[in-house]
Amino acid sequence: MDFEEFYRLLAGQVIDDVNLFTSKLREWEDYYNYHRPHGALADQTPYERLRQIAQDPLS
Repeated sequence: MDFEEFYRLLAGQVIDDVNLFTSKLREWEDYYNYHRPHGALADQTPYERLRQIAQDPLS
């Protein structure tokens, strides 16, 4: 996971509330794993790649 990318998305915003920080991190993790294409995965999301491997473990 690219935490630097997460912190850049905060655009310098300082979050000193642990619950708000956790919420923002979960939102970003959802985006990162389910919606953001990854070049290393042939522009699939990690979730898409996981499903592909689960369906065809030899791929």
